[in-house]
Amino acid sequence: MYTFNPGPSQVYPQVRQYLQDAYDEGWLSVPHRGERFTGLMRQTVTDLKTRLNVPQDYTVFFMSSATECWEVLTQSLTPTKSLHLYSGAFGEKWYDYAKALRPASQGIEFGLDDLPNIANLPLDSNTDLVCITQNETSNATQLRDGFILNLYNRIGNSLLAVDATSSLAGIQMKYIKADIWFASVQKCFGLPAGLSVMLLSPRALDRLRHINERAHYNSLASQYEKMLNFQTTHTPNVLGIYLLSRMLQDRPPIKAVHQHLTDRATKLYDYFDQATQLRPLVQNPETRSTTVVALQGPPALIDEVKRRALTQGLQLGNGYGSWKPNTLRIANFPAIPDAAFEQLVQFFARDFA
Repeated sequence: MYTFNPGPSQVYPQVRQYLQDAYDEGWLSVPHRGERFTGLMRQTVTDLKTRLNVPQDYTVFFMSSATECWEVLTQSLTPTKSLHLYSGAFGEKWYDYAKALRPASQGIEFGLDDLPNIANLPLDSNTDLVCITQNETSNATQLRDGFILNLYNRIGNSLLAVDATSSLAGIQMKYIKADIWFASVQKCFGLPAGLSVMLLSPRALDRLRHINERAHYNSLASQYEKMLNFQTTHTPNVLGIYLLSRMLQDRPPIKAVHQHLTDRATKLYDYFDQATQLRPLVQNPETRSTTVVALQGPPALIDEVKRRALTQGLQLGNGYGSWKPNTLRIANFPAIPDAAFEQLVQFFARDFA
């Protein structure tokens, strides 16, 4: 069975051996304040920066999920308000959560085939964060490097925070064009859920030290102090960090991964642009996601496609939110082998041409 569900998604087949090794090597009961664990953390941070081309002066944090990252950013780096630009359900959820904690926060929604208008954003000196979802998993849209750069150049003293949950470790990012990046590992990292990675620029680090919020157990100021010694404020997901370390050592550099996923996405979009029954949900090539492809069709057809795909050993992802009845989603993540995509295209060509 191959799963194209966009999260939790297909894990690398090597994870089975990593799990056995973790047990055999005693990682499941290792003290998280001891030298063995801090050595693992140090190596994982080094490999993460090397494999993903993360700038050396960015600080790495480990948390439980991207949702926790929303919470921590609102608590620790948003004393007044944030501004959220979103086109789909996950960006909107981030906005809703921030507004519950910081009622002055604002949100601007834009369409699937559009880019946000950044010429007249409602920014003022009290806007702490500008928040975007680089790859919107719910509707398969994507904000590309050029847009992120233009936005970063317009927001002044505000920090730019990027939710890259379904693209980090899948496509190459220009990290210096934003202050905060974060993602969970159950998508492009090809690992089980339960761990997230956050990257902070030197500018964001200066801001968190200035704000110095310490009212919560997972406050960034406290987490930063622990990360100076490659530790965490809490008992961490040691197994998740071990799996991340092993995966990073075995996978190719991000440039090669990026090109591979881009080529596969191009082939999928080229095929479905010519299809007669299912068509891409996102019509504008400039806003289409590389790592999640959404297809639209009548609800009855969507149900039939998913049902028949399962009989062929292919699990397709459901639509999400308002798009659930009339869309399906196909994850284009690194852990999904080329053989699965070949089988998928053959299935569509044979049964739904």
